[in-house]
Amino acid sequence: MASSVLGISAYYHDSAACLLRDGRIVAAAQEERFTRRKNDERFPSQAVAYCLREGGIRIDDVDVIGFYEKPLVKFDRLLETYLATAPKGLRSYLMAMPLWLGRKLWMADEIRRELGTEKKILFGDHHESHAASAFYPSPFEESAILTIDGVGEWTTSSIAHGCGAGITMLREMRFPHSVGLLYSAFTYFTGFTVNEGEYKVMGLAPYGEPTYVNAIRDHLVEIFDDGSIRLNLEYFEFAHGLTMTGGRFARLFGGPRRAPDAPVTQREMDLARSVQQVVEEIMLRMARAAHRETGSTRLCLAGGVALNCVSNGRLLREGPVDELWIQPAAGDAGGALGVAYALWHRYLGQPRTSAETRGAWVSRGPAEAGHYVQDDAVQDDAVQDDVGSVRLQPDHGVPPYADQMQGALLGPSVSDDEIAAWMRTQGIAGARVPRADLPAAVARYLAGGKVVGLFQGRMEVGPRALGCRSIIADARSPAMQSRLNRAIKFRESFRPFAPAVLRERVADWFELDGESPYMLLVAGVASGRRVAVPPGTERLFGLDRLQVPRSTIPAVTHVDGSARIQTVRRADNPLYYDILQAFEALTGCPVIVNTSFNVKDEPIVCTPEDAYRCFMQTQMDVLVLESHVIVKPAA
Repeated sequence: MASSVLGISAYYHDSAACLLRDGRIVAAAQEERFTRRKNDERFPSQAVAYCLREGGIRIDDVDVIGFYEKPLVKFDRLLETYLATAPKGLRSYLMAMPLWLGRKLWMADEIRRELGTEKKILFGDHHESHAASAFYPSPFEESAILTIDGVGEWTTSSIAHGCGAGITMLREMRFPHSVGLLYSAFTYFTGFTVNEGEYKVMGLAPYGEPTYVNAIRDHLVEIFDDGSIRLNLEYFEFAHGLTMTGGRFARLFGGPRRAPDAPVTQREMDLARSVQQVVEEIMLRMARAAHRETGSTRLCLAGGVALNCVSNGRLLREGPVDELWIQPAAGDAGGALGVAYALWHRYLGQPRTSAETRGAWVSRGPAEAGHYVQDDAVQDDAVQDDVGSVRLQPDHGVPPYADQMQGALLGPSVSDDEIAAWMRTQGIAGARVPRADLPAAVARYLAGGKVVGLFQGRMEVGPRALGCRSIIADARSPAMQSRLNRAIKFRESFRPFAPAVLRERVADWFELDGESPYMLLVAGVASGRRVAVPPGTERLFGLDRLQVPRSTIPAVTHVDGSARIQTVRRADNPLYYDILQAFEALTGCPVIVNTSFNVKDEPIVCTPEDAYRCFMQTQMDVLVLESHVIVKPAA
């Protein structure tokens, strides 16, 4: 009989659920996608319900239920911190304690009540859950593991070693000394929202200069050779107050924090560049320490800081490891996956299968000949699935690659017939395009300058849309970056967009010759794709640099010539791959813009209703709902 494990993360930010069956992910999703409340921290009732539906079981059929951290240990940290900083933390203490005393200290009862079961609830450790989410789904049988975030119970970063079904936690850094909280302090000070706006700081950094690096190192943080740090708490308020920074921090950087609705100035750009540079240095030192501790040439990453794809790109280029794998749901949502895996392997004592039996492509001959099979079940170059699309097709001789994340496509899907029925009830007109013709049709829209909302397959888990709940466009258009930010995403003008590229073509267009399936690595655009910058451009500062094309794919080339890359394999996402291939056949370019299907301050769309509403409220031109294509009339 199959064994099922349900993992849950909740009550801080970005709650989620994950269901494993016999060690394989059946479903995983974040609660925000269902409730439409960004970073929803509440109990993931709808995400749990979805996972159970996908698994065809009820809650009482689940064998083991796990929560991703230990609430009592977190309470211990909060209480000790309040006592150590008293009387400064009184206001924060008075706000937090009623919630803890009223509900969080009785978390097991709360979870059972929410689930409607009397089953036992098991509690993992926050950073062990991160480590498990990083290692167990990875394609590695052995690896160093590095987890970095704000804070779990007490731990803020950890080094571990994974081998087979075992994970050994080796070292940790403890609160209040935290790389994540350092970065979040600058997120707050530059006027963005903590636990949400960190990626805005990362995107803003290339517009600035590292003016404040010395000030950060001299006054805020001491960095040791092993990557551990010590914060100067005189400059921070998070340990005892309701803000991240205070007056002393502001005086160090020449004035108060930017108001969220105020214009971004050169100071914010320079602050972003400076803290980004410092954090990259810390992560490189941590990676070297993990290599020394474990002797491994492979590294797995998780924790919110692992979403810093600029730092990840430097780790791959300059770090001591040959192979890097990053959990796509690296933040707290991934804790649900991690605790489920940890319970399966460590609590239930189940072995970890080899890469071959996990479904990896295994070479049976020269890679260039395309001789790949999945275990012994498939002997043809391609297999037809039950809806007629081609899957599990070799990707033109690129090396085999596999993990257990299934392309991070672990959320709900909607069938063509369900979409057709919904469109009829809503009186929405659209054409139903045969699957064989759909990629070419979408490619023609893209080549014609249209912006397409793409809703197909299973929804992604994690913060990145990867071709199933995506807005896609022509990367060759010099005007596209501005148009997408201004008229479709309704967000800050400086925000960059990511390229999606055929896996076998990535090295032709970018300074990367490897995998980046989850859009978590930044690399430079290939020199042959760059264009000469007009004379005088070097004198431009700040956001004025946005107007200067730097490559033949300007919509996805950041001002420093870099890009956050998604490599696409047909085995992971057949329709998306075929759209890219059709676009290349039409234009000679295997690269398109991919951004998440949402607008500012909203979660990625989950249902056809969500997608249609977003489509109608923006200046998107075309909406693809599986095989249904809706085109707005020309203005």
